[in-house]
Amino acid sequence: MSFRPLVTICLALSLAAAAHTAAAGPAAHDSDLYKTVKALDAQLFGANSTCDLKTLDALIDDKLEFYHDKGGLMQGKAAFLDATKNNICHKVERQLIENTLEVYPLENYGAIELGEHTFCNKIETPVCKDETNGIGKFFMLWQRTGDGWKLSRVISYDHLNDWERKPRPAAK
Repeated sequence: MSFRPLVTICLALSLAAAAHTAAAGPAAHDSDLYKTVKALDAQLFGANSTCDLKTLDALIDDKLEFYHDKGGLMQGKAAFLDATKNNICHKVERQLIENTLEVYPLENYGAIELGEHTFCNKIETPVCKDETNGIGKFFMLWQRTGDGWKLSRVISYDHLNDWERKPRPAAK
């Protein structure tokens, strides 16, 4: 059994806690950092939804670690791009729940992005609606490099589809 996923998750949570403790809370919504990360999020998921693999390639770190509560660990940009091409392109639409977005500076590295998002399976539901979307939470670690910003770590968790998050009527 490898302890690397557990170590990485602990590190990510520690970094989030340290950022929260060191700063007086998340970056203000009118700050340059908040605006930058929000724009990166929009660019990333716009490319994800439209299958713009060239843009995704530019935003993703070669050594990306992507932890998903339903799919486990995915490592590397190539694996991420392949999974996006085969499973996400033109099939899934993601929408950020705007009021949940939090951005924390990470000194000498970049930024932490936290929030919630909804997902719509475009094959099953061509028109996305709140009552049919799934919902999940995310932690993303953005690294500022000489070439711009790169997404280096993702933890995507607490995914529930619409029937799991809403009570069903009692059977008669």
